Amino acid sequence: MRTANVVRKTLETEVAVTLVIEGSGASRLKTGLPFFEHMLDQVARHGLMDLTIEATGDLAVDAHHTVEDVGITLGQALAQAMGDKAGLTRYGHAYVPLDEALTRVVVDLSGRPGLFYRATFPRARIHDFDVDLVEEFLRGFVNHARVTLHVDVLAGHNAHHVAETLFKAFGRALRMALTPDARAAAQIPSTKGSL
Repeated sequence: MRTANVVRKTLETEVAVTLVIEGSGASRLKTGLPFFEHMLDQVARHGLMDLTIEATGDLAVDAHHTVEDVGITLGQALAQAMGDKAGLTRYGHAYVPLDEALTRVVVDLSGRPGLFYRATFPRARIHDFDVDLVEEFLRGFVNHARVTLHVDVLAGHNAHHVAETLFKAFGRALRMALTPDARAAAQIPSTKGSL
């Protein structure tokens, strides 16, 4: 069972993440940011990962530090849980629609962090959540999970729908990439012999 427990403490936030890759999609989330928790639940459910996140931060200042540090800590947890990546599919992709919205997410568990983010939201906030923080969450994640991630919002004029397709596709792409490849057995999925 691939699991990780990571705690990150700074002067601005304290974040604890427990991740079970071979989960059922269950989540326990406490960040003080209800919309963000709704999106993290999509990642767990569609990624079929069990995810517990408890975060406290300087929300009186802004949600930026909390959202970014959750991304960093989740990335660290994924890197720890993946281990040497032997036998993994490595690449994953998903297209997810929700009514008029459509997002494509492609991930490579490459060992090389890179975020290529092409997403436009029709408004700046969803309830009290600043949509600019989606990119900050993903950047924190990829830099610490050490993965390459391409996110393309292809359609959508409802901001909630756009965000939901993005996080669902993110979860599904991760699920595909993390799935063991029976034909690859314990091989590292790279001609270099390491990732």
